[in-house]
Amino acid sequence: MNFDLQLYWALFLRRLPVMALFVIVATAGGVVAALKLPETFSTSARLLVEAPQIPDSMVASTVQTGAVEQLDIIEQKLLTRANLIDIANRFDVFPEIRRMEPDRVVARMRAATSIRRTAGREQATLMTIGFTSHSPRIAANVVNEYVTLVLEENAEFRTSRAENTLSFFEQEVDRLGQELDRQSAAIATFKSENAEALPEDQGYRLGRQTLLQERLARLERDLKAGQAQRGEIIRIFETTGRVSAGQSRRRTPEEERLIVARAELENAKAIYTEESPRVIRLQAIIDRLEAVVAAQTEAGTSTGGTGESSPEQALLDATLAQIDNQLATLQTDIDDTHEELDELQQTISKSAVNGIQLAALERDYEIIQTRYNGAVANLNEARMSERVESTAQGQRINVLESASVPQVPTGPDRPKVAAMGMAAGLALAAAYFAVLELLNRTIRSPAELTARFDITPLATIPYMKSRNGRLLRRRRFLGASFTLMIALVPGLWMAGAPEARPADPPPGTVAARAMH
Repeated sequence: MNFDLQLYWALFLRRLPVMALFVIVATAGGVVAALKLPETFSTSARLLVEAPQIPDSMVASTVQTGAVEQLDIIEQKLLTRANLIDIANRFDVFPEIRRMEPDRVVARMRAATSIRRTAGREQATLMTIGFTSHSPRIAANVVNEYVTLVLEENAEFRTSRAENTLSFFEQEVDRLGQELDRQSAAIATFKSENAEALPEDQGYRLGRQTLLQERLARLERDLKAGQAQRGEIIRIFETTGRVSAGQSRRRTPEEERLIVARAELENAKAIYTEESPRVIRLQAIIDRLEAVVAAQTEAGTSTGGTGESSPEQALLDATLAQIDNQLATLQTDIDDTHEELDELQQTISKSAVNGIQLAALERDYEIIQTRYNGAVANLNEARMSERVESTAQGQRINVLESASVPQVPTGPDRPKVAAMGMAAGLALAAAYFAVLELLNRTIRSPAELTARFDITPLATIPYMKSRNGRLLRRRRFLGASFTLMIALVPGLWMAGAPEARPADPPPGTVAARAMH
């Protein structure tokens, strides 16, 4: 498509009056709007989030909400529907507030409120709250009310969290303390019911078991030895007639004297000769004693043959009775030891099971104790934190600059409004030109004729308007422009007059209403 610059320049000049009219009308409307908009007053207050007065290394705060997050929470609570409607009604923020719907009031309050936050690494966290109103005093009152709500909400937020944390750990300590008491009672009851089979005495029982086993082995060995000794004594007596093969019978006085005399005779022969009177006398004594002893031996043998009790039989009976008593005592000790070993074995087996149950009870007790100790430590920290927050020694928000009553209006930006009207007029003019081009399908140049029909014309004759037609067109345009100017003059005149604004209430009235 060929672009004919000369054609479009001619079209621009032809449509310029209408486009200029669009620009003039839109600019005039922007000027009227700029003059008609009421004056607005804006004011703001600056808040600073201060670090805790007491370092966290000394007292850790239980309120772990960051400064930015805390400001976000406070902002959302500040701009709630109830707060905005209450503030708007209290300070009569809008002149027609009695006739406004609540949703409209909330929307306009939020649009008039501005909240900005600045924070960064190694930078202070600041919050700026502003409000725009038709009355400077109302703007200041609203911002100061916002600041009051922010400070109250911050104090309540931190104090309530610290108190809730303290209450939680107090309840947790009480609950864990009761669990500890119940677990201690369960352990004490278990030990009382199984006092004879507790695992802490298992070492003593094992040692006692070993001792009893050794004692049993010794007793059984002694019993077997005693039984063997009894049988051996009976065998020896039946064979030799004596109680023991190595045991001599009881000697008579004559036998004792005979032995002494024989010893003296041997000594005398070592000193004297056979013809010595002393040797002869001792030999005579020995012969006489030997005759007496022989007579006594024959008498004892004849007495045993008649069935009467002999000294050897009496000695055998006494020895066997003594051995039987010892064997009976050993058997009783063995039976007692077996019974004690059986009871001890049962206790040892039961002690192993009790050890498992007691270990489970003590393990649960240690777990509860650990949790209880942790809860007590957390409770102490919560108490210190609650004390810090209640005395406002923790993180807090301070007012750097309160809102003051503005003396100079901050809006509207009238030149900007007028410039926006002019920009709208230019946009309308451009749209008018573009729309006409899109809707016009006629052939207006030789290039369009060649492009559409694929022919080359020999010559083109332009459309020639008559002088009367051009004059008529100019008169119509001038008449429309004159009519539009006549309609705009009264509007501009009325826009130039100052608009009546509701007077600000006296300071005392506003203060009294705010306190109410």
